Amino acid sequence: MYSIIKDFVEDWKEESASTIKILSQVPDKDKSVKVNENIRSLERLAWHITQSLTEMPKSAGITDEDPLENMNIPGSFSEIVKLYKKYSDNLMEVLPKTWKDEDLFKDLKIYGQVWQGRKVLSALVKHQVHHRAQMTVLMRLQNLGVPGVYGPSREEWSQYGMEAQE
Repeated sequence: MYSIIKDFVEDWKEESASTIKILSQVPDKDKSVKVNENIRSLERLAWHITQSLTEMPKSAGITDEDPLENMNIPGSFSEIVKLYKKYSDNLMEVLPKTWKDEDLFKDLKIYGQVWQGRKVLSALVKHQVHHRAQMTVLMRLQNLGVPGVYGPSREEWSQYGMEAQE
């Protein structure tokens, strides 16, 4: 967990760039495919990740409103990416103005539990990574290319003159 806001901001910059990389790879023609009735579509997962950028900060008192709360899923992935970028950037602008490092150790009532502020920020990152990983599995199941995040993807190994690892 974070002990200073600057550490979260640095992590967030990297993680949000990876999320944008994944979101930007999904073609609109494949966005609403459901590989199973019990699994969300790529667009639903992408929208859930995006909505968390306004829902969780509002729930934690970082922001005063949740402008995406009642918004329907946009019609294109490019619009989801645009909104993701907007509210990710907004979080990076608002957080250091709203919270100070000591706020990371304050208790907050959130989701029927008591969390420290630093747990909220950690959960925001982990939530995004979790759903982003789900998206990459769905992308594989739909035979879509997957960009590398923490290292090269299967498709990217050839750029390094190497065979993809099994």
